[in-house]
Amino acid sequence: MIAINNLTFEIGARALYDEANWHIKPGEKIGLIGANGTGKTTLLKIIVGEYKPTSGTISMAKDLLMGYLNQDLLSYSSDKNILHVAMEAFERQNQLHDEIEVLLQKLETDYSDELLNKLSDKQHEFELLDGYNIEYKAHEILAGLGFSEADTHRKLSTFSGGWRMRVMLAKILLQAPDILLLDEPTNHLDLPSIQWLEDYLKAFEGAVIIVSHDRWFLDKVINRTVESRKGKLTVYAGNYSFYLEEKAQREEIQRGEFKNQQSKIKQEERLIERFRAKASKAKMAQSRIKALDKLERVDDVDDDNPSVNFSFRFSKQSGRNLVTLENVTKKYPAIDILDNADAIIEKGDKIALIGANGKGKSTLLRIVANADNEFEGKKEIGHNVTQTFFAQHQLESLHLESQILQELQAFAPKHTETELRSILGSFLFTGDDVFKKIKVLSGGEKSRVALAKALTADANFLVLDEPTNHLDIASVNILIQALQQFEGTFIVVSHDRYFLDNVANKIWYIENQKVKVYPGTYAEYEEWNAKRKLEQKGLPAAAPKVEKKEEKKPEPVKQPQSENKFQQLKKLNQDLAKMEEQMTELEKQVKQFETQLADEKLYSDANKSKEVTRQYDAKKLELGAVQQRWEALAEQIMELEA
Repeated sequence: MIAINNLTFEIGARALYDEANWHIKPGEKIGLIGANGTGKTTLLKIIVGEYKPTSGTISMAKDLLMGYLNQDLLSYSSDKNILHVAMEAFERQNQLHDEIEVLLQKLETDYSDELLNKLSDKQHEFELLDGYNIEYKAHEILAGLGFSEADTHRKLSTFSGGWRMRVMLAKILLQAPDILLLDEPTNHLDLPSIQWLEDYLKAFEGAVIIVSHDRWFLDKVINRTVESRKGKLTVYAGNYSFYLEEKAQREEIQRGEFKNQQSKIKQEERLIERFRAKASKAKMAQSRIKALDKLERVDDVDDDNPSVNFSFRFSKQSGRNLVTLENVTKKYPAIDILDNADAIIEKGDKIALIGANGKGKSTLLRIVANADNEFEGKKEIGHNVTQTFFAQHQLESLHLESQILQELQAFAPKHTETELRSILGSFLFTGDDVFKKIKVLSGGEKSRVALAKALTADANFLVLDEPTNHLDIASVNILIQALQQFEGTFIVVSHDRYFLDNVANKIWYIENQKVKVYPGTYAEYEEWNAKRKLEQKGLPAAAPKVEKKEEKKPEPVKQPQSENKFQQLKKLNQDLAKMEEQMTELEKQVKQFETQLADEKLYSDANKSKEVTRQYDAKKLELGAVQQRWEALAEQIMELEA
């Protein structure tokens, strides 16, 4: 599909890639990983032709269609509505649609066979390209990425950069390219949209190359991992978890080879020193020196996994309850966030606050953090609570002219320089890096500095809003280690599920304007929630009965569940049969319209041909919607029968 041979790409005197090789096969789902600065985004731009390699070749078929999502698209704007922008993906279909409209207008005065034949050809091609379903497809993908029906009529320019990026992703997905190149596709997506994208990419028939710092997402989607490191590309035949295991095994072998070789080298050096002392052995010594010089050296394994080597201290222990919310109501003009909601944060809680965008996570977090006090109800802060609040806007409060070390010294004067250097080292600022000025740092580096500041505060309660944004996998691992050893309490909002699963012992989510709690890890919550959704779909009437645990008669509870399941299956099968009848009738109507559209006489009346075409489009759309509901219902029946 794509063959990269002996690729070298130089930036100034630095070779980002040095004779790297990689063959991309059809249908592969590939995660392109590596530390920041190893050239992952650059490689994508080389593949699509934005950059030219210094040397080497990239071979691919001329008609290969590539879809490329990159962070530069954040700045794209348009005064057209987002449905129109997404449907720009259907370039040929849109062209045919416009040409058909022109031909239909001409038919009002010109009834020539030539014009009728041309119109018939255009409509036939339009149908072959599934042109009558393109709007339905656009609606479907935009809905999957979190847009409401009302949103589709809003201008792209009225959305924030993150939401505009979602529209560009929708447009690229609608193009159905042979290969998708996605640079951080989960940035700006909430959890439901990330999960939808996972399912979409797993079912996508073409090849996919993903650059992402989201380990959970990579594990769900990819079947190949390619590591960009030291100018080379190394392929691992599995997902990210497989890569970690395989790499550890390879490094163990390399470490053993290195130790064995070092032992042999030292032995040879001792022999050479002994031979040099004797004139009769000088020739042999020279021979051994030459052999040693020609020896291909095995490199030692570099430690790419820095660990936290400092402990967090706070001078005061908090009371049992840190924050208590009672009957809290928070409303905006267009949406109700909380309605008489209650919640308690207890000492030792490690809370992950999750949910879709727009459901009130950030609002609730600001209420907890005292950043939003305009609400009804009562909030009580417990005894000896000392809090620090981390949010992305705090990157702007960093002093641009300060050096990194100076920034921490000014914020945490009680810490020694050695301690602060140790903390910064854990956040990947080593050696002279600590003397860099804030103004020259990248977004990710600024995030690491701001996090280091937050974690050096004398605080027993941390409030963290999207702390993993802009962090690479190594930096996320550092933050995980730091929070795992933090003895205080924290609440965190993040869309990084691997991060949440490794730091949280309690899940908060907002449902029906209430704060709901799941006491467990994120993975446990996800499993529980998946079962809950199935029960809500399949056994809506049985849900209240499950809660009757206080009754000392378990038999009556079990029996209705069995009956309800049987009755539900019976009802679902009846619904399925009715839907099949509806589909049969719709298919019959669609065929009738197709027969009319194939009749040349129809086009002698322009108004009638337009009306028949409109009705045909509507019926096709209706049929597609019913087919989709039928598939969902069939899956539900199979799950209940399992």
